[in-house]
Amino acid sequence: MGYELLLLELDPPLATITLNRPDKRNALSHSLRTELANVIAEVDADEGISVVILTGAPPVFCAGFDRSEFDPSAEIFQDASVWTSGQLMHERLQAFGKPLIAAVNGPALGGGFDIAVQCDVRIASETAVFGHPEIKLGAPTMYTILSQIVGGAVARDLTLSGRRIDAAEAQRIGLVSKVVSLGEILNETIAYARTVAEAPLEALKAVKAAIVKATPFIAP
Repeated sequence: MGYELLLLELDPPLATITLNRPDKRNALSHSLRTELANVIAEVDADEGISVVILTGAPPVFCAGFDRSEFDPSAEIFQDASVWTSGQLMHERLQAFGKPLIAAVNGPALGGGFDIAVQCDVRIASETAVFGHPEIKLGAPTMYTILSQIVGGAVARDLTLSGRRIDAAEAQRIGLVSKVVSLGEILNETIAYARTVAEAPLEALKAVKAAIVKATPFIAP
């Protein structure tokens, strides 16, 4: 399947998905949300792929949902699917049956923070920033999955205040496993992904099934 707004690189047993709207800070437009949902389904069905890496075209991981599409004057605002593509994307990420590793190579804000949280492991560059600024605009934030990773008290702080945290704080609270230089983010993430991929695919799928079952999901 061809994609216009993301890149899919297959290097079995690994696959790398790159959000590729650098001019829009990889903002999750309706089209990109749909493509991400579709590519997740594609690599989930590919038995040659054991581990998937998700990253963004530099210098940003993902700036969140494309707010221009939610302006009532926007033509796409009248398309009902613009309201359902986000739910589909989150559902596919949440149900993904293989390990998903985020290479957070820059800011991960709003919906970008959410998709990073829906990955199983996050490795961040020193330039990474996380936050939920959308709460100030009246958009609910995704609490449940974040709380399972960093604990309820910290998740409540981040989802209610919308404050931004840098990579060092993200590592301190357990949001990211490792912080590396921007130049090494992909190499480090690939090396880690290859370590995970040393396990048989069926074992990885069994662990992921347990993770999915144990992880509460309420889309924002």
